[in-house]
Amino acid sequence: MSEKNTVPSSVSSRIADDLIALENKLNLDKNFDIICRTLCIGGRKSAFYFIDGLNKDEVMEKLMEFFFGITPEDFPENAEKLKEMTVPYGETDLETDLDAIVIQILSGVPVLVVDGFSQAVCIDFRTYPVRSIEEPEKDRVLRGSRDGFVETVVFNTAMIRRRIRNPELIMEITQAGESSHTDIVLCYIKNRIDPKFLDLIRKKISQIKADALTMGTESLAETLYDRKWFNPFPKFKYTERPDTAAASVLEGSLAVIVDGSPSVMLLPTTIFEIVEEADDYYFPPITGTYLRLSRMFINLLALFFTPVWLLLMNNPQWIPASLSFIRITDPINIPLVLQLLILEFAIDGLKLASMNTPNMLSMPLSVIAGIVLGDYTVESGWFNSETMLYMAFVAIANYSQASLELGYALKFLRVLMLILTGLFGLYGLIFGAFITLLSILCNKTISGNSYLYPLIPLNLKELLRRFFRVSLSTAQKRKNN
Repeated sequence: MSEKNTVPSSVSSRIADDLIALENKLNLDKNFDIICRTLCIGGRKSAFYFIDGLNKDEVMEKLMEFFFGITPEDFPENAEKLKEMTVPYGETDLETDLDAIVIQILSGVPVLVVDGFSQAVCIDFRTYPVRSIEEPEKDRVLRGSRDGFVETVVFNTAMIRRRIRNPELIMEITQAGESSHTDIVLCYIKNRIDPKFLDLIRKKISQIKADALTMGTESLAETLYDRKWFNPFPKFKYTERPDTAAASVLEGSLAVIVDGSPSVMLLPTTIFEIVEEADDYYFPPITGTYLRLSRMFINLLALFFTPVWLLLMNNPQWIPASLSFIRITDPINIPLVLQLLILEFAIDGLKLASMNTPNMLSMPLSVIAGIVLGDYTVESGWFNSETMLYMAFVAIANYSQASLELGYALKFLRVLMLILTGLFGLYGLIFGAFITLLSILCNKTISGNSYLYPLIPLNLKELLRRFFRVSLSTAQKRKNN
């Protein structure tokens, strides 16, 4: 039998056996950053395991000072008393399973093993490298808080706790990923969340068989909802704003926080909740209503504008006299449908180029792109000026809402309608609109409810609230009634 198979599965009372077991599991001879510091505490041989760079040095120094000050006469008789009487730190726990101890060490939690004790003491004073808390680039507001989520789960939960001082607020932690053991926090208010939905999410997370959640919230989303991948409309709402997450939790939603990801998932989500933004609530009701309705209208225009224009250009006899100015008078060298499709991909190419361009070169790239895709392409005959104008409107309209997933869903369906309209004319446009409507109607939230609630099933009061923003006092009166 190999040495690996003889390794015990729990902490023994002989530290020599524990040292050998942990050395084999942690590969201490190959990992330079996993430190095993052997100590003599109160006359007993001990070992302190931690990862270099993931701990607070000042706390480590204080702990060592206390450990070396323990005399044999004052040494506790078991690990429980050692934890309560000797360790001068608040976040401590006892663990017996060696596999669980290894996961704790690899996640950055220092672990103390003492000769004669069958339990190890886990002392959580880890600290992760983290960027500064600042407003998200994509989810900015004209008025409101300027903080945003970061990649450290403890900081993210703290920003929500700061906004909701309710003892019913629960931060329930679990793990997923056979290799990564990624921390996942389920944030909810106990007396407002649907308990059946909460149990469903717990069950789904416990059944995840993925090796690692490499892409954070997106990896978790794909494991939670792995059906109907061909439906482009998003099943989840993502936010990097703590105020948005806190507001959703207060309304009874579940916020899923994944360690290593600055985006928080809000569940369950309907299409009306996805189009909402924080700016709708940082302004008076009339302004917030205007912003919301404008966003919805612009999204509809971005979806149907170019396909309808293409249909009219292919059938100029349908153009009313009042709209005769939209006709193209210049020669058309490339079919309009190909021009629109090329520009759809060119816009995405510019997005990718801007993402991978250093900041110091972003301005020259924008100038070059504007000249090349503006004057030169029109003068060379590749594109007509009207095509460039309408695609510029569509490109700007895609940025009118913060959800990238919804923006690309509208883009995919717009491209489909362009192809169908170019091939089959009016019937193609109608069929494309039917596919769009069917994609929304057949979509379901992760809880299995309608994606169009409160429109289907109809809840008139709630539906009006999705379109028209009411004041906080009015909403409170309705809730009390």
